[in-house]
Amino acid sequence: MVITQHTKILVVDDFEAMRKVTAAQLRTLGAAQIFQAKDGAEAWRLLNQQHFDLVLSDWNMPIMTGLELLVAVRASAKLSHMPFIMITAEAERERVVEAIAQGVNALLVKPYTAGGLAERISMAMTSRPRKVASSPNQSHSDIEPSQSTINSGGLKVESKRSTILVVDDTSDNVELLFQLFKDTYRVRISLNGERALDICTSDDPPDLVLLDIMMPGLDGFEVAKRMREHPNSEHIPIIFVTAMETDEAHLKGMALGAVDFVTKPINPDFLVPRVRNFLRYVELHKQLQAEYDTLLENARLREDVEHITRHDMKGPLAGVIGIIQALGADIGLSRKQIEQLRIAEDAALQTLSMINLSSELYKIETGRFKLNPEPVKIGDILRRVVELSRHTFSEKHLIISVDTDVAAVNEEPPKSMGDAMLCYSLFQNLIKNACEAAPEKTQVEVMLHNENPLRITIANTGLVPLAIRDRFFEKFVTYGKSGGTGLGAYSAKLLAEAQNGSVSLEVSDETKRTTITVVLCAYVA
Repeated sequence: MVITQHTKILVVDDFEAMRKVTAAQLRTLGAAQIFQAKDGAEAWRLLNQQHFDLVLSDWNMPIMTGLELLVAVRASAKLSHMPFIMITAEAERERVVEAIAQGVNALLVKPYTAGGLAERISMAMTSRPRKVASSPNQSHSDIEPSQSTINSGGLKVESKRSTILVVDDTSDNVELLFQLFKDTYRVRISLNGERALDICTSDDPPDLVLLDIMMPGLDGFEVAKRMREHPNSEHIPIIFVTAMETDEAHLKGMALGAVDFVTKPINPDFLVPRVRNFLRYVELHKQLQAEYDTLLENARLREDVEHITRHDMKGPLAGVIGIIQALGADIGLSRKQIEQLRIAEDAALQTLSMINLSSELYKIETGRFKLNPEPVKIGDILRRVVELSRHTFSEKHLIISVDTDVAAVNEEPPKSMGDAMLCYSLFQNLIKNACEAAPEKTQVEVMLHNENPLRITIANTGLVPLAIRDRFFEKFVTYGKSGGTGLGAYSAKLLAEAQNGSVSLEVSDETKRTTITVVLCAYVA
């Protein structure tokens, strides 16, 4: 999607002058329907009153900041997919990371050119709609943008030398300045003000202008004045290089936005370090923009991976599991064939469980998970997990029993209100943990109590070590298990709570048994 005269754009900034500059840049890009708001609160009212195709918002504003506006937009069902560009001079990485985590489509660092604005608009309006990250911490990537090529949402940010424009009607002065800087910077030259102005207002403006004052036609003062009136050149640093030494000339130059004065005849030892200092700032600015582009691209890559795992892998995996289970019911299969099907089913179910955890667990942790409850046949899940566990732990010679508490053959099996895949991951983790903890040739008992709410107990011989009992469900807690992550019980607790349930631990030192109890909401027909 590109900007046309029908594209409706909302520009949000508390400084009227900045709103006008941005609007002028947008007009040069072909936009005609440009609306303005002085803060996030006014923008929010406009967004709820009419349709917009794009929001360009400053960061720091009174009443409602740009970040607060972004959060409100992403939380709105109607506006959540709207392209949103944050314009900022912000250099605090943590705050920028937060904007990325909240779903910003592009970040534009002040000052910027119309070309830079056009690139970010293209990025924002053609990429996949952003959403709130599964976890703000996921955006804290260890990124060190290099001086080489950085790919950013289709942009190619090259490490090229900064550009100096030398403007002087005297060829000897131009030659001297060219020789001083040609080995370090890209140097462009102009022998008159008209040509200099064309270069500065183009889509490829210089990073610094060394500008003579006394020239025929447009003099240096007039060039500076017109530069400050054009959105592509109004931010470019100007160093006047002139024979004029009066206070009046200096004051006039400063009023036009000059950053420095250097008098002729030129002293290279004086001029070179000044130019280097100003261009160091320019390079830092470019690096900041490149870093933010890279951070944003990494966030997009993570979202693409999540989309692939959640949508492109879960569906086929569920289909494979269904086919395997249907094949397993064929009475014509040999015992060996059934055993092989069980191995395949176990692998597919464990893969599906890992996908569930990777794509949903962080959402649960940060309170962003939304449950769409459906009736779940808990008994079927328990029997399936137990059956697979018997195979997995066959070398331990465990007796793994399951009782689904159905009194009569025709009795309706108990169901919970929750998510079937989350339930599978929940019980797969807990039963696996119980089988790992149980000594060889002992019993693991799984029982579904047909109550309201439903109660499922998983009991095994063996004791949870005293040192971790109080922290059993905390993240990364493990004890004496080589390669253990400490995430099994923790994730089970979160998966239960995400379905409005709970999980608890009971350890009996007298009977030397550990019992995990899961409580889930019962389905009532």
